[in-house]
Amino acid sequence: MEATANPANGARKKPTSFTVRQLSRALGAEILGVDLRDPIDDALKQKFLDAWHQHLVILLRNQTLDEDTQVRFAETFCPPAKTTSGRSYSAKHPSVMLISNIREDGQPIGALPDGEMHFHTDQCHQEQPAKASMLYAIEIPKKGGNTLFANAYLAYETLPDDIKRRLAGRKALNAYDYDSGATMRGAKVAEDAPSYAHPVVRTHPVTGRRALYVNRLMTRRIEGLPPRESEELLLFLFDHQEQPQFIYEHVWRPGDILMWDNRCTLHARTDFGADERRLLRRVTILGEKPV
Repeated sequence: MEATANPANGARKKPTSFTVRQLSRALGAEILGVDLRDPIDDALKQKFLDAWHQHLVILLRNQTLDEDTQVRFAETFCPPAKTTSGRSYSAKHPSVMLISNIREDGQPIGALPDGEMHFHTDQCHQEQPAKASMLYAIEIPKKGGNTLFANAYLAYETLPDDIKRRLAGRKALNAYDYDSGATMRGAKVAEDAPSYAHPVVRTHPVTGRRALYVNRLMTRRIEGLPPRESEELLLFLFDHQEQPQFIYEHVWRPGDILMWDNRCTLHARTDFGADERRLLRRVTILGEKPV
């Protein structure tokens, strides 16, 4: 049900429900009929959560969000997490990160400025990774810079049984090198790069479903395996989870906001021209330690 204007005072009527439109067979749904500038009560919050847990990624289009409104939306679900890059992007909100190739005085105003980015899950190199990420589009190039989302539930569920047995109970080391491997997997990672070992297969705390929790950008090795065996198995898992049937590709428009579940999805970015401006605002929500 769409919000409508109140003829008596011009205020928007607070929505009590919304329409859900599936974006792909793999994952993703668009939420229709909600203006995020309006308050969200407990009933509407639960509807958001139900749609999110079912579809893994939810999209709202044509939103007009300043920093305060985006952070308030995140706070509906849980306290936002501080950025982990060591850089501040907002004087008011330590949880706000800019993703941009725009440069001022020769320096990017945001993080992850240019080109393609390999599949990953946000903050998996931390002890408590982000459970949710919210990305809001402000300026978008005419072509490219799309975000690919992969369903990690399906990636695990479709693994051969012998691979599932090899992965049972194992952990993998995830490391993120902000300096030399921020967007593409590098051959080496600095010894002091932030890192943490998490289960290769994690169980979602709400749905109870199991998801493959490794990724091409940050997962370096499977613990307890010889280096060659670990590398071969990881490359198999990366190729498996990035198959087209598991993926939804989002073509951004200004005013889009996406919220995705890092516990059961991966995401990547397609290349785009360096001569076009790209600006998005990200807020993440801290999650639990994976099990």
